[in-house]
Amino acid sequence: MQSRVKELRTERGLSQQALANAVGVSRQTINAIETGRYDPSLTLAVHLARHFDSTVEEIFDVDA
Repeated sequence: MQSRVKELRTERGLSQQALANAVGVSRQTINAIETGRYDPSLTLAVHLARHFDSTVEEIFDVDA
C-alpha cells in the first residue's frame, strides 16, 4: 500500500513527531507508514485523514 502521508506532512511543514503527537502514535509509526513498512489500522488511517482534512482513499492507495 502506498501513502501520501509524507507528502501531506511536508506540505504543511510538520515534523514526524508533530504529526505523531497530533494523531496519538509514535514518531516511529509515522516513519514506518511513510516508508511503506507498516500499514496503519483503519482507526489510525481515519485519524490521519481527519488531520489532513481528507479521505482515507485520498491518502492511501491499496492497489499500489
